[in-house]
Amino acid sequence: MYYATIGGLAILILLIENYDLLFRRIQDVQPVWKDYRHFLIAVLAYEVTDVLWGILESRKLAFLLYADTTLYFIAMAFGVLFWTKFVVTYPGEQHTYGKFLLITGRVLAAVEISAVLLNLAVPVLFSVDAQCVYRANPFRYVLLISQIILLVLTALRACQAVVQGKVDIRNRHIAIAGFGFIMAAFLTIQLWHPYLPLYSVAYLLGTCLLHTFVINNEKEAYKTKLELAIVRENQQYEELVHARRLAYKDALTGVRTKLAYLEYEAKWDAAIQKGLNVGFAIAVFDVNGLKIINDTLGHEKGDQFIIEACRMICRHFQHSPVFRIGGDEFVAILDGEDYQNRDELKRSFDQMMELSKQTEQIVIAMGLSVYDAKEDGAFHDVFTRADRLMYQRKHFLKSLS
Repeated sequence: MYYATIGGLAILILLIENYDLLFRRIQDVQPVWKDYRHFLIAVLAYEVTDVLWGILESRKLAFLLYADTTLYFIAMAFGVLFWTKFVVTYPGEQHTYGKFLLITGRVLAAVEISAVLLNLAVPVLFSVDAQCVYRANPFRYVLLISQIILLVLTALRACQAVVQGKVDIRNRHIAIAGFGFIMAAFLTIQLWHPYLPLYSVAYLLGTCLLHTFVINNEKEAYKTKLELAIVRENQQYEELVHARRLAYKDALTGVRTKLAYLEYEAKWDAAIQKGLNVGFAIAVFDVNGLKIINDTLGHEKGDQFIIEACRMICRHFQHSPVFRIGGDEFVAILDGEDYQNRDELKRSFDQMMELSKQTEQIVIAMGLSVYDAKEDGAFHDVFTRADRLMYQRKHFLKSLS
């Protein structure tokens, strides 16, 4: 039973080391890891048949031993197939030699499966007599030698890549070379000792090596990629915040833009639609005389005129967000303290503008309207009323001498 015991140990170690890859669902897994998972499944299937082989042989169950040996060779064939595919895809290098290995692995697997099927009629691979004595036939040695040659070829190619390849993928080639040499060495010994579980031992050592170099190395690589992705995400977030600031901050005056105003409008509309007990007022401003300044003194002076007018509005309504929604048009949304003092603020602002008119300084027309839940169904209703009052005020200021 020692034969089955060694196989059972190999299965246990394989399951412990590769549990996540074998049994857990992996989202967005790369194709190369699917190939590696397929290889591990083929190894697991082989080791299960190897354990059963030891049990059945010890109990002298000839028919079941024959059936298990048939599955044994099929699992071996798929192991060769998926190993060569993984060897080519894992390093991430496309080359003619890799294609040669891939084709060779496919051919060897196909030949081995064909030989297994042929063995059902003609014992070319093996035979099991009535006394449950297993005999390896010549073609079995041909296939085993072919596998050894293929493993040595993959190992030599990997060794060459270790010397010539890039540093960041060197561990990948080391793992492939180590696995190839380990498997080739143990399979060579098995040529003379077919009753020893050397194939399972080789798989045991080889998959442990792969886990050390491949899985752990890839975890570090994934960690590095994740850290870089986080850095890029933070950079993109900062760029997005900067772009948002640019979009929401008026370049000339530094107050909020019309885009920001539209967001505020949507926020207040949502509150109104929900029937919340909201209280706010809208003040609409228009700077008088801008066109004359632009036409006579130039747009640079006109810009300075707008900046100074904006400062006056912000100083007066210092607790309210101020928006520039047009060339010389501003809006303040009065909330909180400014809303509570709206009447006093309106009165003092109007007085200040009338004085500015007399001293020929900057004159700003303002219309202020308060939200009325009984009359207003939307934020824009308040704005429209304030805008109308602003134009009335504008005409009044122009009429002053």
